[in-house]
Amino acid sequence: MKLQFWSIGKTHESYVKEGVELFTKRIANYYPVEWNIISMPKNSATLSETDLKKKEGENVLLALQKEDYLVLLDERGKQLKSEGVALLIESRANESLKNIVFLIGGAYGVSDLVAQRANFTWSLSPLVFPHQLVRLVLAEQIYRACSIIRNEKYHHQ
Repeated sequence: MKLQFWSIGKTHESYVKEGVELFTKRIANYYPVEWNIISMPKNSATLSETDLKKKEGENVLLALQKEDYLVLLDERGKQLKSEGVALLIESRANESLKNIVFLIGGAYGVSDLVAQRANFTWSLSPLVFPHQLVRLVLAEQIYRACSIIRNEKYHHQ
């Protein structure tokens, strides 16, 4: 099974890049992993919020494969403890899924069509974070989940 982290927006900012790379490298010891930074539409500054979400959503839906398990990160989603994230990943691996895609939406969230396509909607916190910081937290939490699955000590350090 492959873990994919998708984020709409700019490439990693320097203040998160090192951490994202560190945890991504650690995750790779458990599962193949890759980042996909989805560019914003060229005319995004001139689009309404609704039109921007629609355009971004079209790009996401085109990139998804039918069999991909989509986890949407959204503050209105279900909050999980780290053990719950581990269970989510382990359960999908036991189902022999090919890909889990973790999606960080754009500045205004995602279109209704993307939200409907999501297999699971996950809230990291009731707080709202900058998207760049969400990338780092996501990478760390997925690494933590992998260490829990393997019963390794990282989770309790």
